[in-house]
Amino acid sequence: MRVFATGDNAEDLGAAFDASPNAYVLLRPADLTIVAANQAYLDALSVGRDQIVGKPMFETFDSGSGSEAPENVRQVRTSLERARDMRQRDHLATVRFSVLRPGIDGQAVFEERLWSATHTPVLNPDGEVVLLLQHTTDVTDLEASREGQGVQAGSPHIAVGGQVLKRAQQVQESNRRLEAERNRIVEMIMQAPGFMALLTGPEHRFEIVNDAFHRLVGERDIVGKPIREALPELEDQGFFSNLDTVFTTGEPFEGRQSRIQLQTGPNRLMENLYLNFIYQPIRDSSGAVAAILVQGHDVTDSVRAAERQKLMIDELNHRVKNTLATVQSIAVQTARSHQDPATFAEAFQSRILSLSHTHDLLTRSHWEGADLRAILNHETEAHGVARVSLNGPPVALEPAMALSLGMIFHELATNAAKYGALSHADGRVLVDWSVTDQRDRVLHMSWREVGGPPVAEPDRRGFGSRLIQRNVRHDLAGEIDLVYAPTGLTAELTVPLDGRQTG
Repeated sequence: MRVFATGDNAEDLGAAFDASPNAYVLLRPADLTIVAANQAYLDALSVGRDQIVGKPMFETFDSGSGSEAPENVRQVRTSLERARDMRQRDHLATVRFSVLRPGIDGQAVFEERLWSATHTPVLNPDGEVVLLLQHTTDVTDLEASREGQGVQAGSPHIAVGGQVLKRAQQVQESNRRLEAERNRIVEMIMQAPGFMALLTGPEHRFEIVNDAFHRLVGERDIVGKPIREALPELEDQGFFSNLDTVFTTGEPFEGRQSRIQLQTGPNRLMENLYLNFIYQPIRDSSGAVAAILVQGHDVTDSVRAAERQKLMIDELNHRVKNTLATVQSIAVQTARSHQDPATFAEAFQSRILSLSHTHDLLTRSHWEGADLRAILNHETEAHGVARVSLNGPPVALEPAMALSLGMIFHELATNAAKYGALSHADGRVLVDWSVTDQRDRVLHMSWREVGGPPVAEPDRRGFGSRLIQRNVRHDLAGEIDLVYAPTGLTAELTVPLDGRQTG
């Protein structure tokens, strides 16, 4: 119902409202406060206008203290709220509601009366409910005549009225059972673990939305709004056109792991989610599509877990291939440098153990990387903590870089133990490192051996030096300078930390 007028028209409407022989009262929809009542309403309830206007209806009229009073109040309140929330007229064929009447001794007493009520929402031009109009009729005498209690019970019009009232009460009782069943269904929908919503009409207006759906869309107030207004960010994502197609054709639509960009909370950025859902058309008695039931589940966690698993499997395959290639290279190169099977086995086992140590470190961090100092400790701790000095800041290394540096440190430590500073009781190794240029980080490392036997540059490069050179230049895209000074070997290493490494 839409009623808006200004000027003289407003005065005319006000006069007509008050002069009507039918009992009317206007209520504020939010809290059901009485804002106006006409004279017929005041007379029917034996109250003055100043006694009720501006007061909540159910504080003014409470149906007395009888055992049925709470149920009487509940029925009227539910009908008013249903008219407000559904934006359509709601009827109560009959409802028992006691009202205060002046008693014989002047004391007010509750008198039980039977009422028929119609509740109509008054809408503004934007379709918002601004008032609720209650029209009530006292049908107590009709009920009494139907039961043979009235003095005019035998008159034809009373008999007809009684039969009509009886049928209205039967219809109301059926409607109450349907309403109770509907409430049970709605409650099941509300408590469903998956998201559910009922969209009505060609504009897909939200009529029912369960808790899971509310959480999905960031607890937004969407009930009563068309989907294009309620969730505007879905434009151009295909969901609106699919709903239109389902409404037009009557064919359901199913989405599997469908990507959706959704604002999941106020003032939050758009978030990528993945949904399994179905649009199920609901037909009316004529077979036409009247609504669409949306139901589904948020499967974002499952999709992302599957993506992570695939990445992990791909990464594992990559690592296994790289590791096998490294082992093969170590075996071939070691065999070239050791003709004797015993020395080959010793050198090969030592290098495989070094590779295994670095793998252990990476496994502890779920292959997210390893710290430079931890790798150095692993490769040098067997030679004595006091004999190897490590000095530098924490440096997190990517897995491929950690593996390459682990092999390099192993070769340097093995060489120092066989021929360099660690082969002499007083020898020591000093390892210093730093990181420069924080925008494009570069690792600078110095490996210096002191206190060992005199050192001379070898006549030919062994496998160890070839492995070091290859790993630094090919795998790490860095540079290394090996200086065989008489006082001890010095290795100056420069490696980009944020650059491209192969592996």
